[in-house]
Amino acid sequence: MAESVNAFILAAGFGLRLRPITNSIPKPLVPIAGKPLLERILEKVRASVSGEIGINLHYQKETLKEWLEFSPFSDSQIFIEDEILGTGGALKNAEAFLKNKAFVVHNSDIFSDIDISRLISYHKHKGNLVTLAVHDFPKFNNLFLNEAGLLKNVGLPRPEYAQSLVSRAFTGIAVYEPEFLRFLPSGPSSVVDAWLATSASGELVGACDFTGAKWSDIGTPAAYAATVVDFLRTNGETVYFGSETSICSNAEINGFVIAEDESKIGESTKLCNCILLPGAETEARTYHNCIVGPGFELKIKENEFLGMPENTDSVLIGSGGSDRSYFRKGESGRTCVVMKSGVGDADFERHIEYTKFFTSCGVPVPVLVSVDYARKEAVFEDLGDLSLYSWLKCTRQEPDIERMYKKILDALIKIQTDASDRVNECPPLAARIFDYEYFRWETKYFIERFVIGLRGIEPENIDDIENELNRLASLCDSFQKTIIHRDFQSQNIMIMDGKPRIIDYQGARMAPSAYDIASILWDPYYRLPDAVRENLLEYYLSNIKTEMADDVQRSLLSCRLQRHMQALGAYGFLSTVKNKKYFLKHVPEGLRLLKEDIGLSFREYPSLAKLISVL
Repeated sequence: MAESVNAFILAAGFGLRLRPITNSIPKPLVPIAGKPLLERILEKVRASVSGEIGINLHYQKETLKEWLEFSPFSDSQIFIEDEILGTGGALKNAEAFLKNKAFVVHNSDIFSDIDISRLISYHKHKGNLVTLAVHDFPKFNNLFLNEAGLLKNVGLPRPEYAQSLVSRAFTGIAVYEPEFLRFLPSGPSSVVDAWLATSASGELVGACDFTGAKWSDIGTPAAYAATVVDFLRTNGETVYFGSETSICSNAEINGFVIAEDESKIGESTKLCNCILLPGAETEARTYHNCIVGPGFELKIKENEFLGMPENTDSVLIGSGGSDRSYFRKGESGRTCVVMKSGVGDADFERHIEYTKFFTSCGVPVPVLVSVDYARKEAVFEDLGDLSLYSWLKCTRQEPDIERMYKKILDALIKIQTDASDRVNECPPLAARIFDYEYFRWETKYFIERFVIGLRGIEPENIDDIENELNRLASLCDSFQKTIIHRDFQSQNIMIMDGKPRIIDYQGARMAPSAYDIASILWDPYYRLPDAVRENLLEYYLSNIKTEMADDVQRSLLSCRLQRHMQALGAYGFLSTVKNKKYFLKHVPEGLRLLKEDIGLSFREYPSLAKLISVL
């Protein structure tokens, strides 16, 4: 709930440490995956504050004024500074605006998930004149607090008398009562001096500790890059392309790649860990660990670009739903991926055995380099970071998409034919049957994790729904079984040198072939054009035996229903239990697909159709 306080955004600075980026873009407008930093801050502030918003401007003030005029925050009050007044002088200059009620102050170069509503509530509860949002950040810890959380000193090194005090860093966010303004002199000043004067007068300058919250000070190019990468990672992405980005079809991407609006990726460009700012244009060469702007290229150390410790010898990769961890190790282009599983991970040995078996069958999976069974660690060939999901984010022509998917279907056919004919060579896989009980487990998962857990709906006619799900499971179980991947979707297919490679196959089972076809051609992660999907389904059916093709056609709609309920159940579980909220963005498409499925089979499953219609 938004609090009845005002807000003030400090946006006047020069951004000197961010040059040359800030030569053309004022620091508050540096983009973070399609939105200026200032817009993301204002959205966050507006969600917590119901009062008015003020903003001070100086450097590139006309650019900022123009942006504000056409933004959702055009009603903000602007305070132009003819000279930089500092963090204290800025507030004094806006005294007429700030003097009537409590106000939040937020620096315009801070990106965080700090809960502003919690800060305001803490401030009111404590009765402070000032409450600073702080955290334990050793590099910047220069605030000294007593055991009651009150400010006693500021500065480094730690004063001799302050050995017993707790040190914390200021996050750039604070709440003030209007009476604080009397401690600020006219003209330029530092707000820190006013904190100390306030505390010396006997008024309370407190601190609310947000240690553990995400926080970054976008003051340097490296900090900016790490912030953008973390934003993508937090949202389950590795690639972002603005809607007005120009991309040549033969460009190659890997790692984290962010191309903002009005950037141009030229012919034969290769990008790995790159940010392209508005106005950037690339040439036919490789760009690696850098920020590219109009007329400049800033090289950044890989660990800094990725926000990793300086001395680390491995980089955490991946952002899916798995509890396993994957790390890239090595250097100079000779890298491998280390998979680490938990002690109780029953899929670890299956993953190893399946890898050996699929490799022997010519299925394109990563090469297994070594295994440590005791530590549940395995080393694999590095397939890079470009999944089909990310590959599709580039501008692709339908013929190119169709060609890539045909290669993927060729790999699936090899799994469902050649490998299936030899499945007895892999007893753990041959014995793992996707049967009635497992089909029912999936649909119970859908009811518990999505319908009830995420949507908060208790089905009224549950007995009728259960009977229909029983019939669906019996039907799916009756079809011919081959090896299926079981999660054959775009995030589990890597693209390397223009060819697909399959990962995350430890859940493979003996099941109806149509289940994997439903997964890849009706994928919530990417909506294929209908004509392309029809062509691909025809291609698949024409390249398998007639008997198998007939069985797939008979089972396809049932497997689509089953698969889409499973996917939605997974999104519910991952978002609510595992707190991976980025899976929620795939719910609308998953639900659209499920409603399409039930629309074609509502006569067989009327109670299920009624439930799905209200989701």
